[in-house]
Amino acid sequence: MDKDADLEQDFVMPPEPPAPPPEPPGAPPGPLTASPNLNAILSIPVTVQVVLGSTTLPVASLMKLARGAVISLDQRVGDPVDIVVNGKVVARGEIVVVDEASQRFGVSLLEIVAGAGLEQAA
Repeated sequence: MDKDADLEQDFVMPPEPPAPPPEPPGAPPGPLTASPNLNAILSIPVTVQVVLGSTTLPVASLMKLARGAVISLDQRVGDPVDIVVNGKVVARGEIVVVDEASQRFGVSLLEIVAGAGLEQAA
């Protein structure tokens, strides 16, 4: 008997997984279904900042700053930057060029900070 013919006869397609059961009437909406309460929460604006680095300067040095002055930051080129949402670090990423023509850049997420925004009650 031909070896290829044996392989074709032995191969059986696995059955398709069953479809999920329909949600019963009155059940709370799933995570992707929209409800008026969820839509209200999802439309709340938040402030997102990308922190390239920071430094500490005495007021005297700050007062001497002028156009063209360079302020050295604590981050090195290529170090991950912090993504801050409403004052809390939620992720880290790397700077990427989004569109060279318009000279725009963005951040590619590398890591989601564990427990970001979660506060435990004492």
